[in-house]
Amino acid sequence: MSVLSANIPAIAGGHPMFDERVPIVSPEGLPGEEFLRDVRGILNSRQLTNATFVRRFEEAAEEYLGVAHCVAVSSCTAGLVLTLQALDLQGEVILPSFTFHASAHSLLWNGLKPVFADCDPETFCIDPHSIKLQLSSRTSAILAVHLFGNPASIVEIQTIASDASIPLICDAAHAFGSDINCRRVGNFGLAEIFSFSPTKLLVAGEGGMIATRDADLARKLRVARNYGDSGNYDPESAGLNARMSEFHAALAIRGLLGLDARIDRRNQIRLLYERRLRAIPGLSFQRIPPGNRSSCKDFAVLIDEAAFGKSRDWLYDALEKENIQVRRYFHPPVHRQKLYRDIWDKRPLPVTKSISDNILNLPIYSTLTDENVEKICDAILRCHEFAKKKKLTRAQRA
Repeated sequence: MSVLSANIPAIAGGHPMFDERVPIVSPEGLPGEEFLRDVRGILNSRQLTNATFVRRFEEAAEEYLGVAHCVAVSSCTAGLVLTLQALDLQGEVILPSFTFHASAHSLLWNGLKPVFADCDPETFCIDPHSIKLQLSSRTSAILAVHLFGNPASIVEIQTIASDASIPLICDAAHAFGSDINCRRVGNFGLAEIFSFSPTKLLVAGEGGMIATRDADLARKLRVARNYGDSGNYDPESAGLNARMSEFHAALAIRGLLGLDARIDRRNQIRLLYERRLRAIPGLSFQRIPPGNRSSCKDFAVLIDEAAFGKSRDWLYDALEKENIQVRRYFHPPVHRQKLYRDIWDKRPLPVTKSISDNILNLPIYSTLTDENVEKICDAILRCHEFAKKKKLTRAQRA
């Protein structure tokens, strides 16, 4: 590659920064021969669902999180649906619009109306002040989200929920292993629900888990995940088949080994990104409050078009042409999606709109090398320098 072409981004005809595509995510903590032995043991046992490995996983999660009850389910979405059902809620639930739409879907499945709150401009999580503005006599619960693994302002939100005498539930899909002042996420609100899908730090293939300190809720959930049948063939609730298989549980148990090291590595990558990219005009990052630890499920930058020189969408296309896979999580936000436009109460969510319109998610996983992080940053830098030169040239012509 010539020195000249090295300074030209691929979107303008230069050579891509990477010859092979760099994925935005790579499944983590996948085991080897040990897991295959587990699979053979499961097959020999003839017990494929809700048996020894599921309970072992629940016990291991209870110990890791320091919480009394963990109920394994088939997905985080199923866990949210069943938790809300078990609480027998009616009316409205306040949640952020800046989240994955499954958070809101769980409300519709329970006949509940989503009421969208704005998000904090620095943490990207639900804004407690906006929650207060959305409270009404019809509010039956708050559903907070630990976005990208960054814990929400949970102490303040819990106070709001307690003062209103309503439950707080947390969509913790991204946050297994995150901490709030040295306490694991999983210990807050009435229940917190995790995901173990392939994009998460703890992978079960597919699966989820509900963590709660409430023994009666845990009992209801164990019944609800089995069609609402406690074992006497006389269902006590209209539950689902939300059971976790033994294979998924065995995979997750193996994945628990080294989880904290993977979180530490992701945080190292986050800091490396921030150190390099902070010097580029127009880029800013999600803030993780002091005392908290994020699992860093995702790493995001916000692009200020005026300062950077090009839009978020232009940079998205530019990095894709550099063979760097990127995403726009979450664009559009839930309240602007066709399923929810007519449900939205039309109160403006300016921070949510601004973040969603300008966010770009970069690759992050514990096996991503420092060298590749540096090259991704180099690609963004040369995109900015190209944009700056183009802008200068236009100004000179004018």
